[in-house]
Amino acid sequence: MAISTSSSLQTDLPETQDSEVIEESQDQDVTVDASTAHSGAIPSLPTPFRPLTETYSYHSPKPTAAGPYMLGVDEAGRGPALGPMVYGVAYCPVAYKSQLEELGFADSKTLTHDNRTGLLEILGSDPENLAWSVRVISPQAISSGMLRRPPTNLNKQAENATITLIQEVLDQGITLSEVYVDALGNTSSYEKHLSHLFPGISFTVTAKADSKFKIVGAASIAAKVTRDAWITGWAFEEHESSPQYSWPDERGSGYPSDPKTQAWLRDAIEPTFGYPSLVRFSWATIKVALDKNAHTVKWPDEGQGSLVKAFESPKGRDKGRCVLARELSIKSVEDL
Repeated sequence: MAISTSSSLQTDLPETQDSEVIEESQDQDVTVDASTAHSGAIPSLPTPFRPLTETYSYHSPKPTAAGPYMLGVDEAGRGPALGPMVYGVAYCPVAYKSQLEELGFADSKTLTHDNRTGLLEILGSDPENLAWSVRVISPQAISSGMLRRPPTNLNKQAENATITLIQEVLDQGITLSEVYVDALGNTSSYEKHLSHLFPGISFTVTAKADSKFKIVGAASIAAKVTRDAWITGWAFEEHESSPQYSWPDERGSGYPSDPKTQAWLRDAIEPTFGYPSLVRFSWATIKVALDKNAHTVKWPDEGQGSLVKAFESPKGRDKGRCVLARELSIKSVEDL
């Protein structure tokens, strides 16, 4: 078992969907008991539990059965405005397929929280044949990627997470012959791209793969249980430096359409500092909320062709005072 942190692998992948369109795509998240969210029952969360400040990967113990192996890929949390996006993989020997069919894995969105937690335990009950991994992409990483120039949109970040997980499994010495990926958008071009990156592996990329292939259903369990544990048991890093601040405990699923999430967003905003790092600042919902309810900030160098021009002295009434001094209301000691 291992937890590692690293930056997302960058690849030259085609853009397939607009990030704001993805925001509207959602599954049926449910609220789970925060008391069990990081009690040690979910091995993909760090021990001791701490704030999520960077993206990381978790890997269960390496299986020992002979290969080749098949692997499934699915995600949880593409659409929410709160919390991480989690990509999960599950893998087992191709020869184990008939046994896998009997274990009850299915699309995690069709199962209850208790069902999913039980299936995650089953996924870890046969370490000789079954293994799983997750890539937990922090809200900060999602926001910084989408807001940088040029941006790394959510599709690109999702593809990077998929590629990273597959490569990390291969790096363990696991021989993969079949990989099944649940994906949106142009699945045929994505399938060709993955086949080019990993020659010798047969890729199947399709929508609703979690309901078509049990190994993808198993991956969806790993991703969903991990995300649910993070979102309900969230540790606010802001408490470390500003313990006087607190935020409502009831956050809902994190989707902008969830009434509980909408209520949390209304109550959690701080006019000067905005939202805590649980929030994805690149989401349109968050941008609108900040524009309406937070203080407007005017940057002194906004609209300047270069930083040097901020120090040039203007003409007219403000003659003799540079732009920077005027914007910051800086006065000479002689004037005081």
